[in-house]
Amino acid sequence: MNSIGFLYSTAPDLQTAERIAAALVEDRLAACVNIIPGVRSIYRWEGATAQADEFVLIIKTSAVRSQEAAAKIRSLHPHDTPAIVEIVSGPATDERFASWILAETSP
Repeated sequence: MNSIGFLYSTAPDLQTAERIAAALVEDRLAACVNIIPGVRSIYRWEGATAQADEFVLIIKTSAVRSQEAAAKIRSLHPHDTPAIVEIVSGPATDERFASWILAETSP
């Protein structure tokens, strides 16, 4: 059984989130991308505390394409150090769900 993967990322605005999501799906690097609006991030950056409103991206992909998906996010993201984290990779509990993701992300 092939494994599926989920990536977590953020975008500074809806336009960027939608551009990244569409590119991932169109290039078959993701079966689906959830865009979650209204996230307020408080973080340290360059020695100071900062805040920003962001959009969270949950990317559903195959484990074998997760690194390609991460590279695509990096290439489209306006930040020098975008958040890109693989949050889980492994067999899905629902085989039909896994089959859908694997079919949609096959090259």
